[in-house]
Amino acid sequence: VIMLQMKLDERLQQRQARENGICPVREELYSQCCDELIRQITIESPERGLLLMRVGDELRMTIAAYQTLYQSSITFGMRKSLQAEQGVQDLHKKIEELDAEKKRLQGLVQEHRGLYEAIEKRIIEQRAHEEKKMHEEKDFLKFQAQHLESFLKSAMQS
Repeated sequence: VIMLQMKLDERLQQRQARENGICPVREELYSQCCDELIRQITIESPERGLLLMRVGDELRMTIAAYQTLYQSSITFGMRKSLQAEQGVQDLHKKIEELDAEKKRLQGLVQEHRGLYEAIEKRIIEQRAHEEKKMHEEKDFLKFQAQHLESFLKSAMQS
């Protein structure tokens, strides 16, 4: 076991395996070391060796599943990122369209406001003209009524 540990340390240094983080070289060397330990235990006790082989295989399958899951999550994250980016572009386009519509409607409001003010001014002018006309007609009718009264008084006195 001590000999195996020394060989492992020597190979880790030779192949320049990283001490922390994910390192494929270190993973391969530890896997070989584990296989050697299982081989030695299998020679001494076949039942224990077979059990350790099953455990090792299960660990490899679990790690493979995690790697697949990790790759899938990376792909999913990239897809979502691209969709979000596309969504942002669509939102910017929609904002531009809505701004253009807003400007168009503001112009329409200004146009209608001007039209409303012109119509209101014309109505006020017409009303003033009608009142003036009615006032003049009223004055004329009063004047005519006075003349008719004086004519009638003078016709009755004669």
